[in-house]
Amino acid sequence: MADSKPSVGTNVRDIALLIGRLLLAWIFLHEGVSLALNFSGAVEMAAQFGLSVPLLVATIALQICAGLSIATGFLTRIGASALGLFCVATATLFHTNFSDQNELLHFEKDLAIAGGMFVLAAIGAGTLSIDRWLRDRSR
Repeated sequence: MADSKPSVGTNVRDIALLIGRLLLAWIFLHEGVSLALNFSGAVEMAAQFGLSVPLLVATIALQICAGLSIATGFLTRIGASALGLFCVATATLFHTNFSDQNELLHFEKDLAIAGGMFVLAAIGAGTLSIDRWLRDRSR
C-alpha cells in the first residue's frame, strides 16, 4: 500500500493528501449540514424526486459521517468508498438527461468526485490522519 512505509516527517505528499481530503470532504459536509439545518425544505425537495424521508435522513447521515471520516482521516477508505458509490448512484439516477448541458455537467462532476474518492480509498489518508495516528499508536 502507498502509505505503509514509515515516514520521518511531513512531506509534500502528506500535505497534498490532507488538502485533497479536506476539499473532497467539504462538498459533502456542506451539503449534509445544509440539508439537516433546512430539513423541512429538504423533505419537500426529496419528495419531488420521489425520495422517502428515511432515505433523506440516511443521505444526510452518509454525507456528514463519511465527510468527517475523510476530513479527519478516520476510517478514510470506508468513507471514501461509500461516497464514491454514492456519487456514482447520484450521477446515474438523477443526472442522465444529457440533452441538458447542466445535467451533463452534474453527471460528469459526480463521476469525477467518485473517481477522486476511489483514488483516496485505494491510497489511504496518508500520515496526517487519525488512521495513521491509531496505527502508529498500536505498534
